[in-house]
Amino acid sequence: EVQLVESGGGLVQAGGSLRLSCAASGFTFDDYAIGWFRQAPGKEREGVSCFSPLDDSTYYADSVKGRFTISIDNAKNIAYLQMNDLKPEDTAVYYCAADAQPYSASNYILDSQYGMDEWGKGTLVTVSS
Repeated sequence: EVQLVESGGGLVQAGGSLRLSCAASGFTFDDYAIGWFRQAPGKEREGVSCFSPLDDSTYYADSVKGRFTISIDNAKNIAYLQMNDLKPEDTAVYYCAADAQPYSASNYILDSQYGMDEWGKGTLVTVSS
């Protein structure tokens, strides 16, 4: 069974840091595009960051650029999202996702037509002011 499980969410004060993890089972990350997405209350889901093995590209939404870092540990089959200098507007449920037929990373963040095959159930991040 293919599964993605996120962890690492929680409550943090503005300016703090969290590291989210995404563990995969039933498949390996090697050839998949891996992305982090988030959905804040009352808002649509948005792309946060993505890595694609198609062209080794990494892309970040403007709102998190310089503060968030995506990384992949292929040996452990775990993806991470390091989040620094968190802001109240970062409060959301964060989802990990994977696509078996990867496009360049920017496509997943900038164009909602580029979807992901597999999704986790999400982990809640709450940033207090």
